[in-house]
Amino acid sequence: MKLMHISDLHIGKRLMDVSLLEDQKYILEQILDIMDREQPDALLIAGDVYDTARPSIEAVELMDFFLTQLARREKPVFIISGNHDSAERLTYARSFLAQSRIYISPVYNGHIEPIRLADEWGVVCFWLMPYVNPDHAAAYFPDQRIRNADEAARAVLSEMQPDRSLRNVILSHQFIVGGTTSDSERKSVGTLEDVSAQYYEAFDYVALGHLHRPQNVGRSDGTMRYCGTPLKYSRSECSNEKTVTMVEMDAKGEMTVSQCPLHPLRELRLVRGGFDALMQEGPEAGAEQDFYFVDLTDEEDIPNAAARLRERFPNMLAMRYDNKRTRSFQMVDAPEELEEKSPMQLMEELFVLIHKEEMSAEARQFVTETMKKVEGFKE
Repeated sequence: MKLMHISDLHIGKRLMDVSLLEDQKYILEQILDIMDREQPDALLIAGDVYDTARPSIEAVELMDFFLTQLARREKPVFIISGNHDSAERLTYARSFLAQSRIYISPVYNGHIEPIRLADEWGVVCFWLMPYVNPDHAAAYFPDQRIRNADEAARAVLSEMQPDRSLRNVILSHQFIVGGTTSDSERKSVGTLEDVSAQYYEAFDYVALGHLHRPQNVGRSDGTMRYCGTPLKYSRSECSNEKTVTMVEMDAKGEMTVSQCPLHPLRELRLVRGGFDALMQEGPEAGAEQDFYFVDLTDEEDIPNAAARLRERFPNMLAMRYDNKRTRSFQMVDAPEELEEKSPMQLMEELFVLIHKEEMSAEARQFVTETMKKVEGFKE
């Protein structure tokens, strides 16, 4: 059985307040082309379909286009919700979509039943484990102490009890210990989000979502893998190659894992150098419309540097100085996305992360009034 693994589409995401919908449509069409070429028996989408719990109309329309195209290919599609998604909203029309063999994980209710496919080697069980926060999981395991993601995942996975004589594939959206993060992921406090790889021992292939860099984790043979995002969503990913992961399962214990490269509409690049040199050289030939992060190495500030650089790099996303002065203040390693967000924006994101819904007007007013008591707060 041949499987295609993608995740973390983050449809509707904005990069430094620039819409990526055109770029996302381009890469989704490329994923469809790879499906047509590779002819997988099933597609796995391991969470974070949308970038927010309440996606824009345009984002929903793009996902509608993608699902319609997938349905026309008449291949099974397995989708789970991630920590950016609203599980309740993502599961809308779930039963109807199942008629087109598009299977979406329900809101977690304490039990996960596998979906079974068969090939010449027998049955493959697909387990759809949505992102489950500890508070939600604790409601279904009152006899267990669940205080963090590790304890929640252990409880959820222990309940499944897969038949180990069969081939088992799980889709899961968690931070597995040992994974390498990127700036575009939501940050957690300490080790609250860490999950041990050992809980997934019963599964032949673990299709992971959540981390944006493509990488193997927990196992050396590639059978526990983050496929990564289809696009680069932060400057820390500029050097990454984006791919989709292909899995070929034969008899129990026989599996090969490979990658198919993805090529974006507009590349995300990082350039570094003195102002005069960058203005003279400009972007590489054919890369004029790419997205750019620019690090200036000049020791003195250049008047109107950002505006002037945009004459050479029209899609420049951000500029900063990397020199003796900024390094002395440890400014260079600060993630760009955090630098650009106001305290209220960060509070709103934290609220969504914890409660899985947008902050109400009343809550926002309370937070605003509280934060205004802090000297220098600006919304």
